[in-house]
Amino acid sequence: MLDTWLEEKLRERKAKSLLRSLPKPNNLIDFTSNDYLGLARNGALHQNISDTIEALALNGSTGSRLLSGNSELAERTEQFLSTIFQSHSTLLFNSGYSANLAVLSSLPQKDDTIIYDELAHASIKDGARLSLAKKFSFRHNDMDDLERKARNAHGRIFVAVESVYSMDGDECPLAELVALAERHNFILILDEAHTTGLRGPNGSGMAVHTGLHDRVDVRIYTFGKAMGVCGACVAGSNDLINYLVNFARPFIYTTAPSPYQVASIRCAFEFLGAHIELQSVLKQKIDLFRQNLGAIENRIESTSAIQTFIVPGNSTIRETAAYVQKRGFDVRPILSPTVPAGTERLRICLHTYNDDQAITDLVTCLKQIPTPALK
Repeated sequence: MLDTWLEEKLRERKAKSLLRSLPKPNNLIDFTSNDYLGLARNGALHQNISDTIEALALNGSTGSRLLSGNSELAERTEQFLSTIFQSHSTLLFNSGYSANLAVLSSLPQKDDTIIYDELAHASIKDGARLSLAKKFSFRHNDMDDLERKARNAHGRIFVAVESVYSMDGDECPLAELVALAERHNFILILDEAHTTGLRGPNGSGMAVHTGLHDRVDVRIYTFGKAMGVCGACVAGSNDLINYLVNFARPFIYTTAPSPYQVASIRCAFEFLGAHIELQSVLKQKIDLFRQNLGAIENRIESTSAIQTFIVPGNSTIRETAAYVQKRGFDVRPILSPTVPAGTERLRICLHTYNDDQAITDLVTCLKQIPTPALK
């Protein structure tokens, strides 16, 4: 009976051209991964991690942090990350997804309200769903709409946003958000997934880069993108971290990160600190792309490593991506319902290791796409 139901659901998805499958490795030029600084493939960093873990006694963490999985290595790494992110404390998680689930499911209570940007990541929305608080979205980066929505909110108001949005590549108006939060006593939650490593001294993210970190209540940092490794952390006050240790189910009831994972996080930040020029190299690549591209209709304006072009319709965007891929560039289509219907898109990620000629060739290819969607 289960297989019959599963087959039916998969047929329905296939009929709508929404069936997903795991992609095969290819030899195309990478313009799709989140390895913005090239750290995931950096040989010197790999050697640093290997040398560090050689002295570690355990292969795994052996249990949750509250049972057998805590370690001096984990606590030292959290102290190190606190210096990077200029926070009183940090708490490690296995992924940014689980960190967002932990924060959004445990902090807001039954009589509180969560208001999140409509383009926030699925992990923010899923965390809100797990909470007993009321929850609704506000129009993307629209501070007036946020303020209007807050008038209908009850209890404590939690506002969840991202520093850079993963599908559009644009930034949140952090200074305006902080001012609004202070004026109305909002509790501000900032997901720095796509700015960790890319902004600020030692890769400390947007809040530190803009000097607003002490005015943001909860910050989430992800290490599986620009940092090239795995894991995440929540940064904030001592009380915030102690609260999560006591009340956040995604922290309490999961196996702690392995010693390898924890060691790799510190190695990645130490490596970036010694090669902070990688941030400038990436900026040069972004500038080259944008300058060569010029004005193309339906392009979402972005100064980040994420560049996006709206090509409405799942079948049309699939055809458009296939055209680009046949010319040697690994650029993927983003379909609805991942993004709202009518906003299907090409999502291009730029990296330090994309050579200038490849970027120029990609721009030429984009200008030659045989569709009225890109002009």
